[in-house]
Amino acid sequence: MKLGARIFKTGLAIVLAIYAARWIGLHPAFFAAISATFAIQPSIYKTFQTIIDQIQANVIGAIIAIVLAVTFGHEPVIIGVGVMLAIGIILKLKLDTSSISLALVTIIIIMGNPADQFLLFAGERFSLVMLGVISAFIINFVFLPPKHETKIYHKTSNLTEEIIRWIRLITRYETNQRSLKKDIPRINESIVTLDNLYLLYKEERNYFLKSKLGKARKLVVFKQMIIALKKVFTILKSFDKYENELNRMPEHMQKSIREQLDHLTDYHDRILLRYRGKVNTPLTEEMGEEIDKGKVSLTDLFMNLYNYGDITREEWLHVLPVLSHIMEYNEQLEHLDRLVESFFSFHQEDNTIQVDDEEYM
Repeated sequence: MKLGARIFKTGLAIVLAIYAARWIGLHPAFFAAISATFAIQPSIYKTFQTIIDQIQANVIGAIIAIVLAVTFGHEPVIIGVGVMLAIGIILKLKLDTSSISLALVTIIIIMGNPADQFLLFAGERFSLVMLGVISAFIINFVFLPPKHETKIYHKTSNLTEEIIRWIRLITRYETNQRSLKKDIPRINESIVTLDNLYLLYKEERNYFLKSKLGKARKLVVFKQMIIALKKVFTILKSFDKYENELNRMPEHMQKSIREQLDHLTDYHDRILLRYRGKVNTPLTEEMGEEIDKGKVSLTDLFMNLYNYGDITREEWLHVLPVLSHIMEYNEQLEHLDRLVESFFSFHQEDNTIQVDDEEYM
């Protein structure tokens, strides 16, 4: 089992919240630990973005809890009304939805236990919740900054390798269809996760011009990596969907498709290795010629299939989307290759790669 940075940060935030509560003399300290758990965020920028919303939501929750408890008492129905009011107000103010949980925790711990000196009791409970939020903020800001570059690169690379393996199997008729049907939804979910990682990385702010420009270039490269990944995944889904139609293609057409995809997937793999620094030279002239020749040959063969009556119009139309995706994949790879080469050719003093060897999934 791998323990990620967010797991460690959650543990550290709980420890800090409990020790801080004991040092200040607020009890019970575990209330601070609970709020610290809810307040942990996946990125430094997200921490800055949500801390104000969390403070506002906690204040709203505390005010509602105190007013309702003093006016109507501590009955469970009153607590439920307070929770509904807090959620409605937070949504109306368009605060971050993650702050709702903290506001509800504040209401419940303030109204849950009646006390003789209720206002003092409420103030202590509110302070405990805020202490947990502040502890989480400190841990988010100081410890274990997220390695988004490493995560994005390795997740993109691993998903690309997996999809390429499936394409090579399916073009050689060695596919276990049951396994493929199971893997396609899982790969799709992983790509959604990758999109979210990219957004987190994009949200992170750089406060030095040199770092900001370098990151802007990497964002462009990573975005194109993800586009190329989605395109090769589309090809895999198309092969799965039109497997029967593709199997009925003439042998020379199937061979041409297989060879062109082999060239393109090798090209894709080389670009990813080039970005990582494991390949020092750009695409060779010989490889480029093979890809261009295969593109022309595949297009001509496909057009001749229908012109010479080798396949029916319906079969031709079913295979057309697959060929179209292969051509688009070629174009996306060429664009990615140009971006990577430009990244290494210009502004070399700013363009530093920060990808660790450890693989993150």
